[in-house]
Formats: sequence, C-alpha cells, structure tokens
Amino acid sequence: MYQLDIKTQRIIQKFIKGKKYLKLNVGFVTKDKTVLKTFNESGETEYKNDIYEIGSVTKTFTAALFAKYIYEKKMQLNDSIEKYISGLDQRRYYPTLQRLATHTAGCPSNPMNVWETIKFYKEILLGYGSHYQKNPFQMDYGKMLAIINKCKWKDKDCKWSYSNIGPSLLGYAVGVVSGSGYWNAMNDFIRNEFSLGNTYLGTIEEKNLRGYNSKNKDCGNWIWENNLIAPGGALSSTAEDLLAYAKINMYEEKPYLSLCHQKHANVNKNWCMGLAWMIYRMENYNIIKHIGGTGCFRTFLGFSKEKNVSVVVLSNYFLFGIEKIANSIFENI
Repeated sequence: MYQLDIKTQRIIQKFIKGKKYLKLNVGFVTKDKTVLKTFNESGETEYKNDIYEIGSVTKTFTAALFAKYIYEKKMQLNDSIEKYISGLDQRRYYPTLQRLATHTAGCPSNPMNVWETIKFYKEILLGYGSHYQKNPFQMDYGKMLAIINKCKWKDKDCKWSYSNIGPSLLGYAVGVVSGSGYWNAMNDFIRNEFSLGNTYLGTIEEKNLRGYNSKNKDCGNWIWENNLIAPGGALSSTAEDLLAYAKINMYEEKPYLSLCHQKHANVNKNWCMGLAWMIYRMENYNIIKHIGGTGCFRTFLGFSKEKNVSVVVLSNYFLFGIEKIANSIFENI
C-alpha cells in the first residue's frame, strides 16, 4: 500500500491529536495513481468514503456553472447584478459578476454584524456556545436587498476581501438564468455535467458525517434550505467526488472551465484570483485551490496543472491550517 511521505505523516499526527471522533480523509490523484486514506485519533484506519460539509469549496461549483452560462452566451463577466435582481435603484452603480466572483466588489464578509462574526469564530476556536452547531449565515430575499442597498458600491476593483455575500449574489443571478433557481440548477449541474453521485446541496441527516468541535462535542450539521447564501457554502461531498471534480478541472475536460482558471483579479505578487479559485504561484509550479469550512468541518481542494496532481483534505473538525497537509503532498510527490 502506498504511504504518504514522512513529512506529511508528521503534519497529520499533529492535527489528529486529541480529536476523539475525528475522521480525516486525505487523498490525491496523479496521472497513474489515486491514493485515499482515512485517519482517526489513533492514526491511519480503514478508508471510508464519508460525506462531509465542504463549505466554501461550493464557490468553485457556483463559478463553474457561471462559466458554463458565459460559454453558452447566456451571461457575461461584466453583467451587473442589477440585470438579475429586480427592485434595485437604477440610478446607482452595482458590481459586475466578475467582481463578485473574485472578491473585489467590496461586499461584506457575511450577513452577520462584526460582533456576531467575532463571537462565531471565538466559539469555533474555544468550543463553546451554539454558533458552530447551527448555521448563522442566514439570508432571505429581503436581507439580500438590504445588504445590497446598504453597500457603497464603487465602479472599480476594490481591494481583495473574502466574502460569502458576493458569490451568493452571483449564485442568485445564475439561478435566475437557469429558470429553475440556484438550488435545482446546481444539483442538476453536479449530476449531469460532472456525474458526482455523492455531492449535493444541503445536508441529509442519514447520509452526512457529523461534525465535532474542539471539545469533542457533537455539532451535527448545518441546515441550508431556503437560504440565499447557499451558493457560497452549502455543498456536501466526498473525497472521491472532489478528486474527480478536481481532475476534471485540472485537465479542463469541460471547455468553459478554462475561464475559471484564468487570472481575473490580482491580489499580490504571490497569488491572484480566477473565478472563485485562488491561484498561488509556487517556485516551479502553481496551485489552484480553495479552502472551505462550516461550524465543525474543514476542506482543502486544489490541483497543479504543472505537476498533474490534485489533492483533497476533509475533516469533521474545524482545523485551522489544514492546507499544510495538502501543501506537503504537493511538495513531496
């Protein structure tokens, strides 16, 4: 059986310590090899293709459907959200879909206020309270309009600032174009375009793996139905499905995916933005990646076209720094 390199194994050992109910799935695929492993508190165990909440990796799927509609000439990068959201003040400027997809529109991070956001992350880190158990990111149509109207939009690329609101507005627009709404359009897209049998929006109690906080307390799963912020983080998936999806992206098996991997906004000398994907410049190769997290889950998904390697890491604990595992695999493969 193929073993991960010593450096990666040591990094994993640090992450699993004290996580009583941990199920950490680590996998990668190359041209001629697929490796999938599961770790618990004691070390490597029998691999199981569990279904995890993948959080913000959802944004790459939203961007992929957007790119498909651009390819089909149903949408354009420079379309304003005003074209798809009725009731907006036509005298104002509103951001383009490209800026929403690259976190350069000047959107707020999430629907919560600053103090609610601080409380949320404190509870995740310290393992107390209830924010990590229930989904605090709630946005109905009225709240979406209120957020849009409150923002002081500017007709320029704003400084990069990560947002769950921007991709959700993009997803709303995609849903309008689909004619069936984001939820139906995305589930159909995943099934018909990528043939991913264990990937779907929302969580299903009898299917989804349960999450745990830093105190080993059962967090359950977040509920997403009827929430307009779903395009930013509502998908559930498995290591096998995500590796298949990453491989489709890596080889651009769908022609519209190349649009997602092009630079659409610069961030700094080390990395830039595709459509939702973050493109990191390493010494001899690039890593195109995204990280996701909900209350008690953490995900890394990335690929390198130069190395012909795709990597996934899935955890049912919110582990900060999980990308260290993935980066080590990229470095040592």
